[in-house]
Amino acid sequence: LVNKHESPLAAACEWSLPLCAGEEKSVAATKSYIASLSAVARLVAHWQGDNGLLRALDALPEQLKEACRQDWSAAIPVLASAERIMVVGRGLGFAVALEAALKFKETCAIQAEAFSGAEIKHGPMALIDEGYPLLVFAPRGPEQQGLIALAAEMRGRGARVLLAAPADEPIPRPDAQRSG
Repeated sequence: LVNKHESPLAAACEWSLPLCAGEEKSVAATKSYIASLSAVARLVAHWQGDNGLLRALDALPEQLKEACRQDWSAAIPVLASAERIMVVGRGLGFAVALEAALKFKETCAIQAEAFSGAEIKHGPMALIDEGYPLLVFAPRGPEQQGLIALAAEMRGRGARVLLAAPADEPIPRPDAQRSG
């Protein structure tokens, strides 16, 4: 997967797939990352004959535009003074958590570490204290309810939880007094 079909990497390969993401102007390489995921998903969709996935990929540009139009200001108080953050995902969401942690390090100089939601209670939870910032990715799928429950539990422990989940999913709040 290459962003430019005339790149040295493409020339060195027997086969290359140009991503056509345009010039990458940031070390974070967000466009290249999203284009790579999309290209791999499209390959898998064609390979498996998955028309549902192909339709979802066709809708992706508009969904990304919609994500950009969202009001993300609720994250500002959590992240403005953060020196560290734990990013959590599971299944496909774990890859997103890893990338988000990398983005925090590269663009914000925040010490960030990604964990699978399956391993939080096996050590990393001991790091979470009052006010600890936590970003949880909970996309639709079999892992979602467990991640939402984990977010609620961590919020109950005093963590300042940012939960990235579809807007139509109910988010339990164990303590309505908390503002995290």
